[in-house]
Amino acid sequence: MGLHERRQREKESIRANILQAAFGLAKTEGWASLSMRKIADAIEYSAPVVYDYFENKEAILYEISLNGFHSLHIELLKAQRKHDTPEEQLTAIVDAYWNFAFKNPEYYQLMFGLGMQCCGKGQMKEEFSSFQDLIYECTYNIIKKNGSNPENACHMSHALFSAVHGLISIMMMRTADIPSTMNKTTLDETVSAFIKSL
Repeated sequence: MGLHERRQREKESIRANILQAAFGLAKTEGWASLSMRKIADAIEYSAPVVYDYFENKEAILYEISLNGFHSLHIELLKAQRKHDTPEEQLTAIVDAYWNFAFKNPEYYQLMFGLGMQCCGKGQMKEEFSSFQDLIYECTYNIIKKNGSNPENACHMSHALFSAVHGLISIMMMRTADIPSTMNKTTLDETVSAFIKSL
């Protein structure tokens, strides 16, 4: 291996360590307490080294959120491909989204700005709208299959996204005072009623 390749590999390793350390700190202390100094201490480098790789904390958060959206996108596609009918696909996609949120709460909170500022300064990637796009596709196909007006698909799919995201957000951010009925059963009933309404 040449000197250039060795240096490149070392840079990639340090960059990966920065992201891994930031995510580890977020899991133990929360995103709001994350700082460049803490990340530097965690990887045993000086803060200027971290700044060599990332302009600021927001750039690190954005990079980590991209990883989260990519992972979510893969899970949603896997769920969709297991089923043939749009009704089954819609249910599976919502279930996969729900499961991702509660298996990966740190990712989810960062990705959707729960309890913190959203990161990324409006930079959008295809994966960011993956859930909404897949819900729309299933909703459109169900409406078309039922002979209803396909122009309603956009409005209806947005309403379902809002309901699902809202329920997850409530459960994540207000665990102490939400009713015990706010759980997966509520989600399942919401999706079932939504499909019947199309």
